Amino acid sequence: MATGNSNTTNVQQAVPFFMVTSMEKSLAFYINGLGFELKVKWEPRGTIEWCWLEMGGASLMLQEYRENLVPATARGVGVSVCFMCKDALQVYTHAIARGLSPGEPFVGNQSWVVEFKDPDGYSVFFESPTDTPEETRYADWIRKG
Repeated sequence: MATGNSNTTNVQQAVPFFMVTSMEKSLAFYINGLGFELKVKWEPRGTIEWCWLEMGGASLMLQEYRENLVPATARGVGVSVCFMCKDALQVYTHAIARGLSPGEPFVGNQSWVVEFKDPDGYSVFFESPTDTPEETRYADWIRKG
């Protein structure tokens, strides 16, 4: 049995894994909207049922529910992932240009925070450090800029 800090060198990455109801909609959101790249895919019945996506140093896995296994209750409730960035506002402007409608960026905990909701209701945040005052809204910051 391993003891001490052996896991600190063994564990290398945490990768969010979202179950989705429509791989087509999710891929459009994450690849076409946010700019992730498809790196690995699993197509056991001719269409993508699982995939690994990457953007910079971040990864995300998606797997489509099989027809008879989709939960009846709300999906994505209470689940979120936060991607730390050099410039979260760049992600925001690129996503807007690609047709997504994220929430208005704001400053919280010394970071610009940009929130998206994916097609299954998962919250996806992009954050970057800033010295802009807390609770500043993007529209106000642009007007002052």
